[in-house]
Amino acid sequence: MTPYIKPGLDNVLAVRLDTENWDSRWYPGAGIYRHVWLVKTNPVHVGNWGTYITTPEVSKTSATIKMNVTINNKSKSAVKASVQTDVFELDRNNKKGVKVTSFNKSIVKIEPGDSTVLTNRAVVKNPKFWDIVSPVRYVARTTITVNGKLTDTYHTAFGIRTIEFTARNGFLLNGRRVEIQGTCNHHDLGALGAAINTSALRRQLTILKAMGCNALRTSHNPPAPELLDLADQMGFLVWDEAFDCWKNGKRKLDYNKLYEKWHEQDLKAMVHRDRNHPSVFIWSIGNEVMDQRNVAMTKHLADIVRTEDPTRPVSNGYNDPDGGREVGAVEGLDIMGVNYFFGQQTKWDADPRYKNKPTIGSETSSCVSSRGEYLFDKKYNNWQISSYDDAYPGWGCSPDEQFCTNAKYPHLLGEFVWTGFDYIGEPTPYNSDETNLQNFRNDPEKKKELEAKLNEIREKNPPSRSSYFGIIDLAGFPKDRYYLYQSHWRPDYPMAHILPHWNWPERIGQTTPVHVYTSGDEAELFLNGKSLGRKMKVQGVDFRLTWDSVKYVPGELKVICYKNGKEWATDVVKTTGEAANLTLSADRTLIKADGSDLSFITVKVTDKKGLLVPRSHPLIKFSVEGPGEIVATDNGDATSFVPFQSHERPAFNGMALVIVKGKKGKFTVKAESVGLDSATLTIESK
Repeated sequence: MTPYIKPGLDNVLAVRLDTENWDSRWYPGAGIYRHVWLVKTNPVHVGNWGTYITTPEVSKTSATIKMNVTINNKSKSAVKASVQTDVFELDRNNKKGVKVTSFNKSIVKIEPGDSTVLTNRAVVKNPKFWDIVSPVRYVARTTITVNGKLTDTYHTAFGIRTIEFTARNGFLLNGRRVEIQGTCNHHDLGALGAAINTSALRRQLTILKAMGCNALRTSHNPPAPELLDLADQMGFLVWDEAFDCWKNGKRKLDYNKLYEKWHEQDLKAMVHRDRNHPSVFIWSIGNEVMDQRNVAMTKHLADIVRTEDPTRPVSNGYNDPDGGREVGAVEGLDIMGVNYFFGQQTKWDADPRYKNKPTIGSETSSCVSSRGEYLFDKKYNNWQISSYDDAYPGWGCSPDEQFCTNAKYPHLLGEFVWTGFDYIGEPTPYNSDETNLQNFRNDPEKKKELEAKLNEIREKNPPSRSSYFGIIDLAGFPKDRYYLYQSHWRPDYPMAHILPHWNWPERIGQTTPVHVYTSGDEAELFLNGKSLGRKMKVQGVDFRLTWDSVKYVPGELKVICYKNGKEWATDVVKTTGEAANLTLSADRTLIKADGSDLSFITVKVTDKKGLLVPRSHPLIKFSVEGPGEIVATDNGDATSFVPFQSHERPAFNGMALVIVKGKKGKFTVKAESVGLDSATLTIESK
C-alpha cells in the first residue's frame, strides 16, 4: 500500500468481495470472515512471516535452534542493521517468562529496496518439549536497530519437539508412539456462521479434548491462524491442508478457476505462515482431488512444500487410494492418506513402492446421527437419523468398524474422523449434491445406485440445512457417539454411557435394545434392580456392549462396568416425569467486555427432580437484562430453519443453546417457556 498512501491526509481503503462468481461443495461463508490486519512498519523491518525456526538437533539436555530472519529495507538508502534475537519461555496466556538463550548479534548491510536472510543458531539447555500432554512453548524476540534507533520488534512463538513417521511403528512424538485420534472439521462455528471467533473455537477444542481427540484436520483449506495458536496452546496436532481441488474442479466455479495462476503462491503462503507452529505436523496438498492420479502434479505440489519446509511430511487425502497407488502418484508423497477405502491395504503394504511408506486414515467413518433420536425398525425417519451410531453412507462405516480396521493394521498412524462437529451444509444422506458421486468414481454400479438416490432426494426437497456427520451437534452438544470415541480414545478414563433414554411409554413390553459405551472391559446391566446379564468385550473386536433383547418397562437402567476384574464406572438412565423446569448453565460466567468474547449457555428441559426430559421440544424465549446481548441461538436440529439470530427457539430433545456477549458489568439471561418454570443466569463481563 505504501506507494498509494497520502501522508497527513485521510486515506480510504475499499475492499470489494465477490461471492457470486465462486462456489464450494459446502458452506464456506461469505464476506470478511477472518481477521484482517493493516501492518505498519518502519522502512527497515522483519518481513511478513519473515522468521523460520527449526530444531535440527534435540536431546533431553540441549536443543539447537536454527533461525532464518528475512529483513527488508524499504528505504531509499543502504543501511547497516543490527539484529538481535532472545528466546524466552512462553506460558499458556502468551506471557513471556525467563530468558533461556540468545542468538549472537548480527550486523548486516542491506541495499535500498532489497532484503536479506540471516541464518543463526543458538542452544537451549535442558529444553522443555512441546507435547500434546504438556504443550510448552517458547518465543523468540527479534529486534532491529539502525544507527542506534529501534526500527522493529518481531515475536515468533515456537516449540521444541521431535516428530518421526514410520511404516511399521506408527507416529513418534518426542520418541514415544502416539496414536492419531483426530477429527476433520470445516471452519464454520455453527450458529455464528463462518466468521472467526476465538472463544467459540476454544470451546470446540475443549469439547474435543475431553473426548480424547489429539489431532485436527483443517478440512479442506488453510485454517484461521487463531486455530493454530489454540492448537499450540492446548496440545493438538494439526494436519494443515491447502486445497479441495487442483486443476480439475468439483464444481464449475471452485478453486479450479484460480489454480494455474495461484496454486504456487497460495501453497507457499500457507507454509510460510504456519511453519513455526509446533502443532503443525503434516502438510496436505489436497483432498479427494479429481487429479489424484496425476503423478507429475502430485510431485510438483509436494516439492513446492518441501522446498519451503523440509522438516514435515507431505500427504494428500485419497478417496481413490488404490488408483493413486497403482499409477505411482503416491510415490511423490511422504505419507499415504486414505479416505475410507482400506480394502486392499494388505496388498499395498507388501508393494515394494509403499512397504516403507507410512499410512493414515485421513478421513474415516462418516457415521451420521441426530442427537437424542432413536429408531428401532429403521435408521432414517422424518429427516432425522437414529443415534444408535450404526448409520453411514455407502463409502463410510460405523466407528466400531474403523476401530477394527485400525486394530487389524496396527502400523497405521491413526485416523481423522469425519467429522468432529456438525457443520452448515452437506446434510448427507438428505443431500442431493452430485459431488457425492465422486466417492464412487471407480465403482459404476455403486455410482449408479447413488445417482438414483440423489434424484429421489431432489424430488422430495428435504428440509435439512446442516450435516449429521458430527460426533458433536451444531450447537456443541455431544451425541451418543462422543462417548463411544471417548471410551476408545481415553482407555484410562473411567467412564460409562447408556443409550437410549428410557422414556418409551408407547413401547411397554416391546424389545428396546440397550447399548453401553465404556472404557472398561466388561459390564453388567440392571433394569429396575434386576440383572440383565454381564458381558465382556473381545479385544480388537468389540467396542460397545449390547443387550438387544431388553423388553421396555419404565424405571431405571443402571450399568456397572469393570476393568481387569475391578469396578470401574457406572451410569444410570431413568424414566423421567413430565417437563416442569428450565435450567441454565454456562461454559463461562466471567467473560471479557471486548465485544467478541462469548458465553455459551446450555438450556435443559427437566422434570421436577431435575432430570433431562428427552423428546421434549417446548418453545423457549430468551431475554437479557443489563449490559448484555444475545448473539445467537441453536438447538442442534439439522432441519430447523429458525434464524440463528432469533431470540426464541424450540428445544431439540430437551436442549437448546443461547450465546451471549456483554459490555462492562453484570447482566442476567432469562429463559422461559409456557407451562415451565423459567430460569435465569448472571454473567459478568469485565
